[in-house]
Amino acid sequence: MPPRPLRIATRQSALALWQAGHVAALLRARVPERAVELLPLVTQGDRDLNASLARIGGKGLFIKELETALTDGRADLAVHSMKDVPVTLPPGLVIAAVLEREDARDAFVSSRCTDLDTLPPGARVGSSSLRRQCQLLHRRPDLKLLALRGNVDTRLRKLERGDYDAVILAFAGLKRLGLAHTISSLLDPEISLPAIAQGTIGIECRADYREILDLLEPLNHAPTWQRTRAERALNHGLAGSCNLPIAGYAEFESDGRLWLRGRVGLPDGSRLISGEIRGTSAEAEQLGARLASDLLQRGAAEVLRQVSEA
Repeated sequence: MPPRPLRIATRQSALALWQAGHVAALLRARVPERAVELLPLVTQGDRDLNASLARIGGKGLFIKELETALTDGRADLAVHSMKDVPVTLPPGLVIAAVLEREDARDAFVSSRCTDLDTLPPGARVGSSSLRRQCQLLHRRPDLKLLALRGNVDTRLRKLERGDYDAVILAFAGLKRLGLAHTISSLLDPEISLPAIAQGTIGIECRADYREILDLLEPLNHAPTWQRTRAERALNHGLAGSCNLPIAGYAEFESDGRLWLRGRVGLPDGSRLISGEIRGTSAEAEQLGARLASDLLQRGAAEVLRQVSEA
């Protein structure tokens, strides 16, 4: 009797299916004798496309159904965009591996302008991310930030029909879908610091499923995991969630040291609090915790309180 197929829980969006299919291909190469199947699921975040993520509970709504499939045994693993994964996982579940990170920068997409600075005063920019909103308005307070929900194709169609003068999307998603040609320019992290773990694919499974943990271990990209740990520790220290304007980005410098930057801001861009820290990769989580403490002491606590109460 052939071994039971490996089942991968995934959202049904084109990007999620690409990511799950990529992981499936890696697994088939490792265990060619084992069939690998996708289990596409509709999540609460996919059902309610009219409300803002901040109001309906944040990006964690995109993974709850996938995690339920893990715990009830319908799926062996789940594939996520790590920026959608809350800091605290449900009991009994773990991130078993992360793949090598794609370019984490935000992309500026417009048929009318080449970059953020060439937008005319009062231009309409589509983004449902409070993180992007606070940073863009800090640089260009004259812009009109408008909500933008839906999958990547839907967002680009809204731009094409003239609902927006520009939209801001993650470069990684556009590249993975073969849409990099739509990008006008990339936003420097100094202008728009990326989201926690943006551009990283994570694989989740049950903590007690030794067979799957062993199978996934070789897929884990250690440098990406160290960067992810630093950024998620920063988010944890800020008591952050996906619906708060928190940015965090770790990268390795030429000398091998880990450079972590963090930023918190008010959605109207009137206040941004930024900080950075450097250390060894072994200190990844400590760096995140220390930077969070520094930001909180310099006003991030008050900023996040105001946003949460708004």
